[in-house]
Amino acid sequence: MLRFGLAEKKLNRRQAVALLIITAVLWSSGGLLIKLIPWHPIAIAGGRSALAAIILAAVIRRPRWSGSPAQWGATLVYVGTVVFFVAATKLTTAATAILLQYTAPVYVALFGAWFLHERTTRADWLTVLVVLGGMVLFFLDSLTPGRILGNICGILSGISFGAMALFLRKQKDGSPLESVLCGNLLTLLIALPFFVRQPALDTAGWLALLALGVFQLGIPYLLYCLAIKYVSALDAILIPVIEPVLNPLWVLLLLAEVPGPRTIAGGILVLCAVTVRCLLPARGQEQKTDQAA
Repeated sequence: MLRFGLAEKKLNRRQAVALLIITAVLWSSGGLLIKLIPWHPIAIAGGRSALAAIILAAVIRRPRWSGSPAQWGATLVYVGTVVFFVAATKLTTAATAILLQYTAPVYVALFGAWFLHERTTRADWLTVLVVLGGMVLFFLDSLTPGRILGNICGILSGISFGAMALFLRKQKDGSPLESVLCGNLLTLLIALPFFVRQPALDTAGWLALLALGVFQLGIPYLLYCLAIKYVSALDAILIPVIEPVLNPLWVLLLLAEVPGPRTIAGGILVLCAVTVRCLLPARGQEQKTDQAA
């Protein structure tokens, strides 16, 4: 019944944008929660994916797997997105990890027209440039050259995240949830050897892992897969860009990773760009998405 309700639910652009904002807020807890778990990054990725898979399976119940290139593509890049992000968060600062992941709009803007036939307008490019300007300010305070492996994982996470948005949007006439479910199961399978000899978690660690799987991964991706059917791929990657602003904020409040003044300025710039993006005339945006469909 729940699956039927999600499949039949029709949204307008404002409702889809609202879901993307909620998704970004839930995603933003990742940096803090990951740092609370003293496990290998791939073990953390597998543990939270196991919990997310339970949530998704309960909703989907009877997955429809066609084996299309879009389904397989979304599955594989989803694995890259979640594994590389956890690794980057563990190997560098939370701010650097999330900011490198949100280079994704560039890839979507470059390849969206070719892959999805969704036209990228001058306003789209302007928004991307403003967001990247905010990211540069973040980088001036947060990018850590001494943590090369973490930075590389962050870059790979950004590439995977952009590709995931494209492949999930490609399934706008179907159900992207199956790809996310299979991506979580594949992540768990890859992580199985890494569960060996991990330190025992205390209560805080188990609660952090539970929150990661349910509230930071499972529920947000349910909302994301529903919303992406009603917005362009670029919207689906730009609107959640408030996550990089919130992610280091939670880490600051609880783990004292203090952002510098340029990080704060970059955050304000990103928030302004996303606010304008959300307030763009819905009619024009819906026409653009309808033309692409």
